[in-house]
Amino acid sequence: MKRIMVTGALGQIGSELIVKLREKYGSDSVLAVDYRVPDKDYAGLFELADVRDREALDRLVTKYKIDTIYHLAAILSAKGESNPQLAFETNILGLYNVLEVGLKHRIERIIVPSSIAVFGPDAPKENTPVEVALQPTTMYGITKVTGELLGNYYYHRFGLDVRGVRLPGIISSETLPGGGTTDYAVEMFYAAVKGEPYVCFVRADTVLPMMYMPDCIKALIQLAEADGSNLRYRCSYNVTAMSFSAGELADAIREFIPDFVCEFKPDHRQKIADAWPRSLDDSAAREDWGWQPDYDLKSMTKDMIDKLRKKLHPSK
Repeated sequence: MKRIMVTGALGQIGSELIVKLREKYGSDSVLAVDYRVPDKDYAGLFELADVRDREALDRLVTKYKIDTIYHLAAILSAKGESNPQLAFETNILGLYNVLEVGLKHRIERIIVPSSIAVFGPDAPKENTPVEVALQPTTMYGITKVTGELLGNYYYHRFGLDVRGVRLPGIISSETLPGGGTTDYAVEMFYAAVKGEPYVCFVRADTVLPMMYMPDCIKALIQLAEADGSNLRYRCSYNVTAMSFSAGELADAIREFIPDFVCEFKPDHRQKIADAWPRSLDDSAAREDWGWQPDYDLKSMTKDMIDKLRKKLHPSK
């Protein structure tokens, strides 16, 4: 039986990944770890720990006999620019601690999400391939490139099975995002369902690759369970589901909420978005481990609005 630890378990991805992993492997087999205290009604195994504290991670791996780690703890792009030192310490030193603990205990598998933030302004904007020069302009992007290289190094040097995908913007109805450049997509949905206008912090013509949370969770688990002998890229698989502009998202929402009002007033995050790809080539993931998304813009929009209406207006 697998014994799984998820760091950053209270974050946008972690909070939903935990649910799926517990459904699949059993509640007692999945440990949630975060530096924040969960809500009082939080169910399941949980431990407080900061990934910058290697001894704390070591104790948890020993205590729970962990054999698989999903390392999600990270400071995202926009927040990372406001506090680059924290982003460096959390994203690079935190990962280093996880890898060292994994090596010490001979962890079977470590899954470490990367990001489209690894791409710089000189990378191809359309159908960006896996193998391209990585010259990010944010601390977050720099830490994610470093993470990919560290994962590859620990695999080739020590035989530690580290795997990762470059995630696009993730859209979720369950947990608010935590300081990323693609947060506008989720915020737009929340405002629309609440009946409020929204001021978007990127231009209407800003196109970025995106993915609905169910597909994100699917990709992480699918990669973790893939036959390692088929993996050409250990820590840098592109995965995506759709690409659309901020204006197209607003229009898609208006198909269901016609009176939704959205203004576009770019701020400092526009510069970050402009440096990222508009679409990704994820053919390697599709060929090597059968990646295939389930949602497009229309089906995601309908599902998001349905779920948010139930969440925000349960009595209606």
